[in-house]
Amino acid sequence: MSHKRQGSDLSRAVLTVNLGAIADNFRNLSSRLAPACQAGAVVKANAYGLGFEEVSKALAKAGCRHFFVADLEEGIALRRVLDKADIFVFNGPERNSEPVFDEHSLTPILNTPGQIESWSAFVASKGSRGAVIQVDTGMSRTGLDMAYLEQLAEDHKKLDGMELKFLMSHLACADEPGHPLNARQLDEFSRARSLLGEPPGSLANSSGIFLGTDYHFDLVRTGGALYGMNPVPNADNPMDSVVKLEAPILQLRDVDSPITVGYGASSRVEGPGRIATVAVGYADGYLRSLSNKGSAFVNGVRVPVIGRVSMDYITLDVSKVPEDKIHPGSVVELIGPHHGIDALAEEAGTLAYEILTGLGARYTRAYCGGSA
Repeated sequence: MSHKRQGSDLSRAVLTVNLGAIADNFRNLSSRLAPACQAGAVVKANAYGLGFEEVSKALAKAGCRHFFVADLEEGIALRRVLDKADIFVFNGPERNSEPVFDEHSLTPILNTPGQIESWSAFVASKGSRGAVIQVDTGMSRTGLDMAYLEQLAEDHKKLDGMELKFLMSHLACADEPGHPLNARQLDEFSRARSLLGEPPGSLANSSGIFLGTDYHFDLVRTGGALYGMNPVPNADNPMDSVVKLEAPILQLRDVDSPITVGYGASSRVEGPGRIATVAVGYADGYLRSLSNKGSAFVNGVRVPVIGRVSMDYITLDVSKVPEDKIHPGSVVELIGPHHGIDALAEEAGTLAYEILTGLGARYTRAYCGGSA
């Protein structure tokens, strides 16, 4: 197993990213696809906060050829890392940026009539260029509405010279298999493809893969599941864990009489007991909503967050950890085998996506399981 570690401050928490697990998750998801379907990878937002350069290289080595980013800047940065991959930009071209897309061999996802028209004009002056068209089938976020798509079907001139790589849409409720919107979106997407002459299709995200092969079409966009999030809530997570967050105990405080803890005196220890301080706080993405709700593990023993999460610190009630198993410098597992990313998100009252993308820049970062 190879390791790459960034930073050397021993008081800091260590965020370990298992690149081998990400590659295994990609292969796992790919194995579930219809025979003619391929898996692409979403690496926007710095690969969900885990490092787009390291993650993208590991995915490319695992066989991924299609990558999705949010905007032009992310696309340019990724092209410096991957010279041969297909890179798709969700936000599409804005403010006369078409030549920059062309310069870096980036494929725009066209979401608005204005983007269709501007890319069409660019193609007319430069020759055939690839593009993806997004249609809104029920998300009501980005993409062309069906009425405009019907106009395009009647007037193909706006698509002249465009190599339509995919028609895509995005499922709103894929993580709820029984939600009726899934079937409605599938029907709408199938109708949209028929209007444009059955181009290759991309509808499913990670959770959409598990809705069945009818949702797979030609390309699925794997995201959260790559990074260890559970794509099938209320069932066992089929993905490997990717992230581990550990921090050393800075200070131990023995309590032998009633005492309050943290800002606002929101918690109280009646004593006797023991409190541990760890240098992780909301400035590091450890959400303030975890105050008096979060938990961690020391030597396999669950220890609750006591008091409010502050900018740089949390305090833990470690009274149940045997004294000979804990000392300043002992490692606290904040995310890991005992306490996964989804469990922490549930305690925080949010999604694992927010936890993952918010993990702070102050952590010492280590990569394992890959050649990065």
